[in-house]
Amino acid sequence: MNQSLRTVILGTVAGLAGAYLFTLINPALPPVGGLSTPAVQNVSLTGYQPAASGQSDYAQRLPAGSEVGLSFTEASRVSTPCVVYIKTSALNQRPYTWFDMFFDQQPRYDRQIGSGSGVIFTKDGYVVTNNHVIAGATEVQVVHQKRTYVAKVVGADPSSDLALLKIEANNLPAIKIASSEQVQVGDWVLAVGNPFNLASTVTAGIVSAKGRNVGILEGNQFPIESFIQTDAAINPGNSGGALVNLRGELVGINTAILSRTGSYTGYGFAVPSDIVVKITNDLKTYGQVQKAFLGLDVTDVSEEIYRELNLSEIEGVYITYIERDGAAEQAGLKRGDVILKINGKPTHSKTAFDEQLSYYKPGDKVTVQFKRNGQVQEKQLQLTNLEGTTSVFKKEVFRAKELGADLEQVPKAERARLGIDTGVRIAKVNGGLIQRMGIPAGFVVTTINNKPIESPEELAEILTRIKGQVLIKGLTREGQKENFVFNFY
Repeated sequence: MNQSLRTVILGTVAGLAGAYLFTLINPALPPVGGLSTPAVQNVSLTGYQPAASGQSDYAQRLPAGSEVGLSFTEASRVSTPCVVYIKTSALNQRPYTWFDMFFDQQPRYDRQIGSGSGVIFTKDGYVVTNNHVIAGATEVQVVHQKRTYVAKVVGADPSSDLALLKIEANNLPAIKIASSEQVQVGDWVLAVGNPFNLASTVTAGIVSAKGRNVGILEGNQFPIESFIQTDAAINPGNSGGALVNLRGELVGINTAILSRTGSYTGYGFAVPSDIVVKITNDLKTYGQVQKAFLGLDVTDVSEEIYRELNLSEIEGVYITYIERDGAAEQAGLKRGDVILKINGKPTHSKTAFDEQLSYYKPGDKVTVQFKRNGQVQEKQLQLTNLEGTTSVFKKEVFRAKELGADLEQVPKAERARLGIDTGVRIAKVNGGLIQRMGIPAGFVVTTINNKPIESPEELAEILTRIKGQVLIKGLTREGQKENFVFNFY
């Protein structure tokens, strides 16, 4: 037998032996192929419940003893019809110059076109997307299977970068939903969307990490950042699309990429489906998110805090601030306590703490386990809303036409964080006096000529009748102090 033939035989035998050993080690590995998947109950916006803690997503849905083939083909077939293309347009007023004011020119506008993706949540036309996809748009259209629908914005939440749309349609293919709590690092996932205006594009990857905070929502008060990180290719236009498991079930809404070029470089982030369901239910029911608060601020337990407090291990989150008369103060919590669990679930980080609170609403009661002076204690607290009450919170918007702006009262919880007693936010600038003054949307007016501003109505009244020099003090969207000085004649 010549040398080459002996080499081929040896290689073949070694390969067969390796495959046999691999099968013995991994007997439960699902076969590759496009076998059909058992039907999963479609989930309504109001009927969703996460899987039981500790139970895997697959175990929750597979009949005992069944063997089901999972494939990219099947996941794509199930999920692709549930993802839509979103087109937006906006009229943006050009900067108002001294030339325009001198010659009393009318405002000039430019039309800006945008696009993104969305996910059909219900058969009767509720569609979820990212807030940044539709922010500032004067017209939103949803394209599904070559049909175009005019969409109404039901509500939006910049702090989670989610928005809920409604189109007039029935019998739409609503996506099936899995609990993101059960998603594991290393699970296969698909990203479905419309990158670069390429409709119905599917890319594959794995879950690279969970609970990521990448700081993209820091300009918002009380942001919720606990992203699923994936290496499935996500590009511009994928925003608002679906991240699905191998069953085609939604586990997240694709939101952001980490890139120096603006295109895919290996890191994509999705809002977990459990957060998506809570946010969209609130938007559908109340028109805005019902955020729940403990009346405190926390930070991660660092090695320095661990040594300072002589903790047994680096765990939990450290209380840095207690709101006066808030739920935490009333329950007896103090600055310097370390929160270990909320309702039995560990708070390993500030990200985990924020995510856990995001599932509750004002009025809910939770048990907080914390450590003080080396002793573990528990307290029951009733969560409050932005104004410190336990009722449904309704944000009121005052439209000041004479100023060309929408105004909002800054709620109590936010005033406490910002360190101000009163304040009115410029929620939206629609041209007019506010734009000519150069005051941007998001700016909080605290005083005018050193007089505290108590309400949107008061702000509008003062600016429409005041004469002479005007000094406006306040805070930027980032919380920095800034002043504006004008002369009115």
